[in-house]
Amino acid sequence: MTNDLRVAVIGIDCGAPQLLFKDLAAEVPNIAKLMGEGMYGTLASITPPITVPAWACAMTGSTPGQLGIYGFRNRKDHTYDGLSIAHSGSIKEPAVWDKLGEAGKRSVLIGVPPSFPPPKEFPGWRVGCFLTPPSAEHFAYPRELEVEITDELGPDNPYIFDIPNFRKAGFDVTLDQVFKMTERRFQVGRRLIQNKPWDFFMICDIALDRLHHVFWQYFDPRHPLYEEGNRYEQVFQEYYRFLDQQVGSLLELIPDDAVTMVMSDHGARPMMGGLCFNDWLIQEGYLKLAEPVSEPTPISKASVDWTNTAVWGDGGYYGRCFLNVKGREPNGTVDPAEYENVRDELIRKLEAAPGPDGQPLGTKVFKPQDVYTEVKGVAPDLIVYFGDLEWRSVGSVGNPSIYTYENDTGPDGANHDRDGIFVMAGLPDQKTGEVSGLNLVDVGPTILDLYGIEAPAGAVGRSFL
Repeated sequence: MTNDLRVAVIGIDCGAPQLLFKDLAAEVPNIAKLMGEGMYGTLASITPPITVPAWACAMTGSTPGQLGIYGFRNRKDHTYDGLSIAHSGSIKEPAVWDKLGEAGKRSVLIGVPPSFPPPKEFPGWRVGCFLTPPSAEHFAYPRELEVEITDELGPDNPYIFDIPNFRKAGFDVTLDQVFKMTERRFQVGRRLIQNKPWDFFMICDIALDRLHHVFWQYFDPRHPLYEEGNRYEQVFQEYYRFLDQQVGSLLELIPDDAVTMVMSDHGARPMMGGLCFNDWLIQEGYLKLAEPVSEPTPISKASVDWTNTAVWGDGGYYGRCFLNVKGREPNGTVDPAEYENVRDELIRKLEAAPGPDGQPLGTKVFKPQDVYTEVKGVAPDLIVYFGDLEWRSVGSVGNPSIYTYENDTGPDGANHDRDGIFVMAGLPDQKTGEVSGLNLVDVGPTILDLYGIEAPAGAVGRSFL
């Protein structure tokens, strides 16, 4: 579109349209003002709607299948050695800043996942994301930027990448850290947006995601654990006001001739409980343990009888279902000729599986090949939305019931939802008001279109300008 325009993106991880556009709209006047000046709408996330890879899909215009990354954790091969955590080197497709760098333009990125470890080369300045360990020796590019950040925040106020063990850290500790994480991230953002000669600026804050997961049950009357008048009932309102003030402080520093976007990677919804995926597979005869367990045990620590196991699963906001295929897994039992029959049988059973009230839970199951144009890496054989994302997948075995209201990773009142948010203002003659049909994978190609640069080859995302 133009070769001298600049774009600034404010990423709010887990920003949900129902809350930001409706229920808590009165708490976010700065975001509402931006909506009034430009276009806004729900942003359809990827399948599955998970932070990693969602931000990477947004900025490459690619699907998880094209990236070969299907969540925070992924199988590194077809052994039974569990899952490895995605990192910055996992993304092979060019992102917005790579294409801009080829054109001689410089970017400032703060907290955009996945960005640990820091790159060896980068066209601009980049600060690590929530994947950065607190003990990391280095977290930014160039390394001089780390000194600048410490100088900005002071020695007693370290930059917060994430809240360690946020589900079990204690409600008051997590809440305190949620506010501090946002405050310090935006403080660094204000410094860099003023002091660096950027062409593209992007900041992502994950504090809202942590707030939703830990405190949703205290805010939402729809949640089964909600109690009216509880001590945390107003924390959403308090944090949303604070977040909006931080966003407003950054909006004041964005040049008038820049295009501004506020977006999220996925939404959020109340989580009604968890379905113990592997206990269900044992019950249905697909999974067998070599030794029984006497208490809930992670599947990775259980003794699985692989020679008599056809299917196993893993936990998370969605269920990852893996088939034990002959010639693919070390002790495979499923004949490749029966692979599709077993997948279809599982889909029928999972989608018909009842909830605790005896009625179908409303589970949705997807074959990766049906939702992605390419399937790279080691994808789950099936992607499972228990209760259509109202229930999480619990990966442990030995639970007293198929259903649980206790998360095996700590208190968690929210699950991810399909739709995030998108707001854009500042582009002359752009659409205004509420718009529909926006997709996460289209954001990166849209940004590049604003600079007059074509989307990367192979990207499925398309500019919605």
